[in-house]
Amino acid sequence: MDKGYKRPTARSRELRNQATPAERALWAQLSNRRIAGIRFNRQFPIGPFICDFVSRSAKLIIEVDGGQHAVEVAKDAARSAYLESQGYRVIRFWNNVVIERIDGVVSEIECALANMPSPNPSRKREGNP
Repeated sequence: MDKGYKRPTARSRELRNQATPAERALWAQLSNRRIAGIRFNRQFPIGPFICDFVSRSAKLIIEVDGGQHAVEVAKDAARSAYLESQGYRVIRFWNNVVIERIDGVVSEIECALANMPSPNPSRKREGNP
């Protein structure tokens, strides 16, 4: 095994322990089902990627990006395309936006969740239209 390889769970734990101030601020809003009663996980692996915040039930991924992402546009687009091919919606926020306008970020997340199809659509009962 490659000595540089780390299991995704070990790398996820490492990233959680080294969270940026923006990630910590957003986690304070997302944890304990504070937004729309939806559960989120931090630094969650999906395929070859570790995503900042993931709601598996809502199929929503929230990425908090630093300045390096301004030059990694093609890489981020390929990453988002892969995650979307897995059935997820990806929304991104810049670190400074999370820090400076957390209420607006939370509102955008609430809107994204409200505009997503229900993960468990109600079924018609026999004999009811």
